[in-house]
Amino acid sequence: MEYIETPEALKGKNPFVVLPKVENERESLVLYRGDTGYLILNRYPYNAGHLLALPYREVADLESLDSEERSEFLDLIIKAKKILTHAIQPDAFNIGINLGHSAGAGIPSHLHAHIVPRWDGDTNFMPVISHTRLLPTALETMWDRLKQAVTELEL
Repeated sequence: MEYIETPEALKGKNPFVVLPKVENERESLVLYRGDTGYLILNRYPYNAGHLLALPYREVADLESLDSEERSEFLDLIIKAKKILTHAIQPDAFNIGINLGHSAGAGIPSHLHAHIVPRWDGDTNFMPVISHTRLLPTALETMWDRLKQAVTELEL
């Protein structure tokens, strides 16, 4: 149940603003901190290792980023891909940005990019038929593995 419950500190707040302020990175799932943005392990992943790249500043659209934020936003996406490749060797990636609620953004007021590792044959009947996803690794275990990759890659 812990996986699906919203932490009390986040209720009614934008988690993308609150989480980078949490000191315990493992608890917040923050994986990497840059100057203007950060990487976080998605608490509700599409696939094991699903990362999000975000600016610290709450902006809804790409045009709202200044040049430094825009540059680091792309750098964070590239870093995420490197971390995932090093740690879990996926066969491919889905990388995308949902702009606006109608496009599927869960938190449309805060721009974020999804970096989703994919493996050959990773789609099965569960998500298609029963709308259920199975993840082979606990979030904390995956965070530990990815954090080790951050250290090994000297990011």
